[in-house]
Amino acid sequence: MKIVIDARFWGESGIGRYIRNLVGELGKIDKNNEYVLLLLKKDLNIKLPLNFKKIEADFRWYSFKEQLLLPKILKKNKPDLVHFPHFNVPIFYNGKYVVTIHDLIHQHFQSRDTTIRNPLIFKIKKFGYEKSFARAVRKSVKIFTPSEFVKKQLIDQWKVDGKKIIVTYEAVETSLVNASKLVGSRDFYKLGRKFNIKKPYLFYVGNAQPHKNLTRLIEVFQEIEQVVSGYQLVLAGPSHVFWERIKQGMKTDSIIFPGFVTEKELAILYKNATAFIMPSLEEGFGIPVLEAMACGIPVISSNAA
Repeated sequence: MKIVIDARFWGESGIGRYIRNLVGELGKIDKNNEYVLLLLKKDLNIKLPLNFKKIEADFRWYSFKEQLLLPKILKKNKPDLVHFPHFNVPIFYNGKYVVTIHDLIHQHFQSRDTTIRNPLIFKIKKFGYEKSFARAVRKSVKIFTPSEFVKKQLIDQWKVDGKKIIVTYEAVETSLVNASKLVGSRDFYKLGRKFNIKKPYLFYVGNAQPHKNLTRLIEVFQEIEQVVSGYQLVLAGPSHVFWERIKQGMKTDSIIFPGFVTEKELAILYKNATAFIMPSLEEGFGIPVLEAMACGIPVISSNAA
C-alpha cells in the first residue's frame, strides 16, 4: 500500500512533534508499506527509513496554493491512502484519506481576541476553517483523535458515528524523559542565571492564545502574591503577539518570560519547579501535563480535556 502523509507541519510545534513521532514509530513497526512524506523545502534533509520517500510541497497550510497545488501532487503520486494530520484537507481532493482531529478549540474560541489578523481576513479564514473542517470530518474514511474527550465532542457536536473514530493517545517523548534524568543542580544554576529564575517557582509551557487562560492565571498569582511572597511564575513559550498582549500592564517582576526553551532547558525547568500549572479552558489532550508528571513534579490542572 502507498500511503502519503502531509508532513508540512514537521517541526517543534504541537502538530509538528505529532508528525515527527508518528513517522518515527511507523518506521519501527512497518517495513512493508510505502510511505511518501510531503515536506516544506527546509525539511527535505531529514533522515527517514528506507520505505519512506520525500516530496517537496513548499507551500503553507491554510493557503490558496495548498488548495490548488496539493491535489495535483496527490493525483500525480496516486496514493492508496492519505493521512492529513490536521483538518486542512483541500476541497478539490476526492481520494481516500484519514484525518487527525486534535481538538475543536478553533470552533469554541472564535472571538477577535484569538487572532492577529484584520477583521475581514479573520472572517474569510474563519469561513474557510469551518468548511474545511466539515468536509474533513464527513469525507474521511477514519478519524484519529488524541483523547476520548475529543471523540465525544465529535459525536455530540458533529453527529459522527463513533465507529469511525479511533482514539490514539499521545505520549511523552523519550528524549525529554531521558534529559530530565540527567538534570543536576549545576544545570539549574546556569539556567537560572540566564533567565533570572529562582526557586521556588510555578511553571507553564505552551502558547499564549486566549483559551490557555493565562491572563486569569496571572491575576490569581498576583492576588496570592499579596499573601504568600517569594514565589516566581515562569511562563515559557515561543515569542508571539499573544505573549506581548499578556505582558502589557504587568504589575510584578515575579513573573518570568523566558520565551522559547530547548528540550534540555525544558527538562531543567520541569525538574526544578515546585509545580506545573495548566489553567486551560480547553485542550484536546494537554501533553505538557504528561511531561510534567514524567519529570516527577506535581501538576495543578483545569479539568478541560
